[in-house]
Amino acid sequence: MATITKELVNGLMETVRNLYLADDIPWIIGYSGGKDSTATLQLVWLAIQALPFEDRKKTIHIINTDTLVESPVVARWAQESLEKMRQAAEEQGMPFVPHRLTPDYDNTFWVNFLGKGYPFPRKKFRWCTDRLKIQPVNKFVKEKIAEHGEIIMVLGTRKAESANRARTMAFYEKKRVRELLSPNPTLVNELVFSPLSEWTDDDVWIFLMQYKNPWGYSNQELLTLYRGATADNECPLMVEKDLPSCGKSRFGCWVCTMVESDKSMEAMIANDNEKAWMTPLLEFRNEFGNEDKDRSRRSFRKMGGFLQGSYGQLHHGPYLKEYREKWLRHLLEIQREINETGPEEFSNLELITIQELRIIRRIWVFDKHEFEDTLPGIYEEVIGKPFYDPEWIGSETFKKEEWNILRDVCMKMYPDEKLTFEMMYSLIDIENRANSLNHRKGILDQLEDCIERTFYADENDATRYYQNRLERKKQLGGKYDEKFFAHIQNEGEEFDEASGENEPSDGEQK
Repeated sequence: MATITKELVNGLMETVRNLYLADDIPWIIGYSGGKDSTATLQLVWLAIQALPFEDRKKTIHIINTDTLVESPVVARWAQESLEKMRQAAEEQGMPFVPHRLTPDYDNTFWVNFLGKGYPFPRKKFRWCTDRLKIQPVNKFVKEKIAEHGEIIMVLGTRKAESANRARTMAFYEKKRVRELLSPNPTLVNELVFSPLSEWTDDDVWIFLMQYKNPWGYSNQELLTLYRGATADNECPLMVEKDLPSCGKSRFGCWVCTMVESDKSMEAMIANDNEKAWMTPLLEFRNEFGNEDKDRSRRSFRKMGGFLQGSYGQLHHGPYLKEYREKWLRHLLEIQREINETGPEEFSNLELITIQELRIIRRIWVFDKHEFEDTLPGIYEEVIGKPFYDPEWIGSETFKKEEWNILRDVCMKMYPDEKLTFEMMYSLIDIENRANSLNHRKGILDQLEDCIERTFYADENDATRYYQNRLERKKQLGGKYDEKFFAHIQNEGEEFDEASGENEPSDGEQK
């Protein structure tokens, strides 16, 4: 039900102007490309547009966070919007400065998932939001706070989005340090202004349809984009870890595994034959996000190589080499297919960037000791051109041929020892890279650590070792993980401690 009137909108614009002129604190507006953030930005733009040129002194930064795995249609929409804003601001003499924020390339979704082998995000191991959305925003905001001492964040959050959102907004309204400005619970010296806090969905659409977009974009096309999918809310600008995830959002990451299915993309494809080219994205997301198959795809050791378990079994850690390579190949195949047969505007679409591929290569070869160096070959086979990596400095001593020989020898000599090959190629790589006196410091510790990670025959052997270790601690009165001896398993127990992906805690193999 609509609640806004022309008088209410005019009054809100006057409030925006008064708040803008009240001090010299710069503003930052979060823009996702969806309806709420578009309406918020449009309201502010129209309000400031009514001011004399000499009063438009204070900069208003517009930030759009591109996770690099956004729905291609929405990502393109947002990027083109930013360019339109940049041109319109210059032509109209407006104080708006658009920014496209992205996660650091060494911390993107694909670097963590395909490079490091992080398990796909889920409710108890939701590693993506902080890395892809919160950190880029906080980095930008902190830079502005350092520069100006304080900033005002303008968000399109509304109480009508959900009961939880309403409670959160009401809670921080009570803590306001000045009228209309609420504190940010995670960043000092950041104040939050939510001009649409009381608006309903209908209010947002009425405003967008009745007020012309001031930077020259089509609100009607935005409505069409929404009609092509579900009625769920858009993904909000993530500034807090505890906010609702993008799982129920209208516009989110196409790789999102926080829900069982991506209803948004499914609806887009079902309602528009011209968007059928996105079907492989949907299928790929469903493939790697298959919970039933996930455990068997991962190592029985955690990211740091140690053991951790509960309820009589080990917690599985990062994805195995064969799956990381398989999924990278599939991703590149989808990218090539879209480039060749998809819409012309997506002929240069990069589902994964060259910068990410270079970092993944280094993780595989240097961190995981996979000196076979398969990534360039996968890229060249699928894309059909050489993999460009001008800063690469790798070892020329051992390559694919040596890798295959070593694997065959290990399988022949120790057919029942599952980790022999990993132990051998890791030890050889460590020794090979320590080929000078300058690099030999600490090599014995590295070799010992490698052996400790890989001396198990298989998962059953590792489980027995882990159990015996805990039983000895129990008998001797030491601290141990009691959950390993429990009989009732809590679903998702292995992801309760996200920090356990990197460091061992009490009761774990070190």
